[in-house]
Amino acid sequence: MLLDTPENLRRTQETPGMYDTLPQQIRIGRVVGIAVRTGPGAPMKELDEVLAATDGGLEGDNPSSPRRGVTLISQPQWTKANEELGSDLPWHTRRANVLVDASSLGDLIGATIALGDVLVRVEGETRPCAVMDAAHAGLLNALKPDCRGGVHGHILAGGRIRIGTEVRRVE
Repeated sequence: MLLDTPENLRRTQETPGMYDTLPQQIRIGRVVGIAVRTGPGAPMKELDEVLAATDGGLEGDNPSSPRRGVTLISQPQWTKANEELGSDLPWHTRRANVLVDASSLGDLIGATIALGDVLVRVEGETRPCAVMDAAHAGLLNALKPDCRGGVHGHILAGGRIRIGTEVRRVE
């Protein structure tokens, strides 16, 4: 049985029919922002690229559990939350690692996604907490509907995530 590695996924794209047991990929969007938590409650640091470690997290990010190796948030949903608040908060106020130009990420829960060569199994919704209201009054409630707070995932295959990297759902 072939594994769903980035190398095998590329082979599927280069030689259709040769690796029929491999899943198809559906484009979701692109990475438009990357940030790491430099410590508990510390400011976020924006980056152009970051190394994702298998069964771990992102290089330079405050340690978290492997199930939460990376957090992602939708750019349009962040914009919607800001509009409701009448604010223009930077996206990393949410303390998410990756900003994606996808309309919604909630449908990805339980799926595997590829951020370039990095494979992530989306484990669940990243529910907003009181830290959001400490950042801006009302932000917690603005992030509650429609999975606006984003999703978190377990890194299955590591590699580099860069601004502009395509994000695909692996079916």
